[in-house]
Amino acid sequence: MNASDRTPADLLRSALAADPARPLVTFYDDATGERVELSVATFANWVAKTANLLQGDLAAEPGDRLALLLPAHWQSAVWLLACSSVGVVADVQGDPASADLVVSGPDTLERARACRGERVALALRPLGGRFPEPPEGFADYAVEVPGQGDRFAPYAPVDPEAPALTVGGVGRTAAQVVARAREDAAEFGLGPGSRLLTGRTYDTWEGLSAGLFAPLAAGASVVLCRHLDRLDENALATRIESERVTGTAV
Repeated sequence: MNASDRTPADLLRSALAADPARPLVTFYDDATGERVELSVATFANWVAKTANLLQGDLAAEPGDRLALLLPAHWQSAVWLLACSSVGVVADVQGDPASADLVVSGPDTLERARACRGERVALALRPLGGRFPEPPEGFADYAVEVPGQGDRFAPYAPVDPEAPALTVGGVGRTAAQVVARAREDAAEFGLGPGSRLLTGRTYDTWEGLSAGLFAPLAAGASVVLCRHLDRLDENALATRIESERVTGTAV
């Protein structure tokens, strides 16, 4: 990866330039049987559309705080990179009442209503499906995002030294996220072509790093598993073999 990359969005741009067709995120939900594989190009397209939604329709600006109330999921990873692209601070499981806007899954809608800014809801259904009935007071992400542009350009350059991510009460700048992700990637033994399987949740740095940032920083890919505890040892071993996993963080 490019040593000059200083934001997570930079890392994604470098990955796109290096090999757009390779897998980046392979997502499993072992409660529903869902499997989704996103190449770097497909993931980057979702990020661009989401960043355009964030900057355009939602009028988010650099420094705004977004309460991200989502589980470990491929769409959560998209939102993290969209925030980085715009310069918005992703406050993972943060307080909606003190946030400028909120992005919620189906299980946290009541909590999300405390936000007085823009509210976006994700159904987290297979294939990015929409809610059967849109939640009152929320924009349905699956309705709003398809029509957004496939390319994104921020209105203002993103400052690598500005706050970018808060998780577990600890804030990090974009440059600190990248630096820590590179350190973690080395600890995991990740490199180009590596495949890291993780069942960690997205409410800690360790979960976010294993589930997105460390593989992205290393030119590797992630097999992101939600509800991994529903697999027995044999099923997990089969997945590790079929997905050509080179390391695990469970």
